Amino acid sequence: MHTAVLVSGGLDSAVLLAEEAATGEVQPIYISAGLAWEPAERAMVDRLLASAPFRSRLPPLVSLAVDMRDVYAASHWAIEGRPPGYHTPDEDVYLPGRNVILLGKAAVYCAASHLNRIVLGTLGHNPFPDATAEFRTAMADALSLGLAHTLHIEAPYANASKAEIVRRAAALGVPYDLTLSCMSPLSGAPGGDAPPQHCGTCSKCRERHDAFVQAGITDPTSYADPRYVQA
Repeated sequence: MHTAVLVSGGLDSAVLLAEEAATGEVQPIYISAGLAWEPAERAMVDRLLASAPFRSRLPPLVSLAVDMRDVYAASHWAIEGRPPGYHTPDEDVYLPGRNVILLGKAAVYCAASHLNRIVLGTLGHNPFPDATAEFRTAMADALSLGLAHTLHIEAPYANASKAEIVRRAAALGVPYDLTLSCMSPLSGAPGGDAPPQHCGTCSKCRERHDAFVQAGITDPTSYADPRYVQA
């Protein structure tokens, strides 16, 4: 079964892409929504896919867009680029309908391209309502019906921790330094020489650093502000 892998440039989707590519034919898809960190994220995706574990093994990246700036307020932290701080609980970092939007757009593309399976890197600790098995089943049923095209939506890491993903990345040779888990990255504009740099002060950076600590692997990430990771 041909598979579409939703990639974001983060560790989770990078490892997912590597594992799926090792077992079958995959199509990487990046979907932008008009969020502040996406230029850096997209730049990192390009660097990742050009690296040794992926180069020449995958078809070209498909880039899709669903502009959410007409739904989220102009003052929303994801639009303004003011992400929740380092110690913010995961429950407070919620983008309403994010997986609804991503899966809906990806499903229409998959129907047109004769792909029947979509996978995304949802992790076990994800607390959001659009990250449950029930949601994925209902979404797959509705999209299959509405598109007259059978679709399966899966989250292979739904019972995994981010620390486990860090360990899998090491085993697969996925380059940590070509992944981005940050909501306020520095630099990284497309075409630039320097890769995006993690801010070190947002909750995504905390999640990333904690995962390396829990995995027992030294965190190689360059943080612009290392005050928390060195504490």
